[in-house]
Order: sequence, then C-alpha cells, then structure tokens
Amino acid sequence: MTKAEKTLAIEELSMKFADSNSFYLTDCSELNVETINNLRRKCFEQGIKLKVVKNTLIRKALEKAAESNNENYEDLYTVLKGASALMFTETGNAPAKLIKNFREENDKPLLKAAFIESEVYLGDDQLESLVNIKSKEELIGDVILILQSPIKNLIGSLQSGGSTISGLLKALEERAN
Repeated sequence: MTKAEKTLAIEELSMKFADSNSFYLTDCSELNVETINNLRRKCFEQGIKLKVVKNTLIRKALEKAAESNNENYEDLYTVLKGASALMFTETGNAPAKLIKNFREENDKPLLKAAFIESEVYLGDDQLESLVNIKSKEELIGDVILILQSPIKNLIGSLQSGGSTISGLLKALEERAN
C-alpha cells in the first residue's frame, strides 16, 4: 500500500468514524475464507458494514476523527492488537446479536470493543450486555406502548360499561311496560 493509498484510507475511515455513532472492533482471525464470506453475507443482510483494516490505520483514523467530532476514542487504542475487523452500524445492538448468533456455529468473531453513542465497551465479556441494549426504534416502540396502555384500558372500560348500562336501561324499560 503506497503512502497516498494509506492517506486516502485513513481519510475515508476517519469520516466513517465521525459519521457513525456505533461501531464494533472484532477479531476475525483464523476464520477460513468460506466462514468470513458467510459472515460478510450476514452483515450485508442486516445492514452492517464489515471492513478488515490494519490496526495502525484504524488508530490514525480514530485520532483524526477525534479531532473533528470531539469524541474520546483513547480506550479503544488498547485493543488494537492482532487482526481487527470493523463493523459499522446504525443500530447499536445489531452487530452484537449477529456475533452471538454467528458464534453458535463458530468460535469467532470475538468482540474486542464497541463504541455506541459515546460509550465504550471493552472485551468479549460485554457481548451479552450489548445484545440486551435496546435500539432507538425499540425504545420508541416501548414508549408508544406505555402511552397507549391507559387509553386502551379506558376505552375498553367504557365500551364494556356502556353495554352494561344500556342493557340495564332496556331491562328497566321493559319492566315499566
């Protein structure tokens, strides 16, 4: 890779880091070609961009992105050892769910770190926590359900109470005749 290609790669990666509020650093080493292609296919199907990049380029891109968006990526530098693959996503928990499902049949990928909404999660032991994080869409759905519940109960009560009252009035009317 020439110096110009490296500079271009760093620039592209730093823009990707600056634009993304969720990304994962994983270890996909020792996966054979068929398995890594299967992982790439699953990532594509779920809207996750998987990219294998050298650690030095990742670090330089993170440093450059930190300057432009005032984020602190320093905790991530410690995991930049060995082979690294990046997973970029719009939904914070999607890669964690994909990794967990993929590891039912494979030993890897291992989670090195995740950056979600300015929070850093280090180590593979954080995978279960990341799986359980609710996405923005899930949280909005929960709020809507909470808001709808009292209204549904009120309407249900009025509808059932209304039929009881009308039945009672009809019975009283029939007795009077």
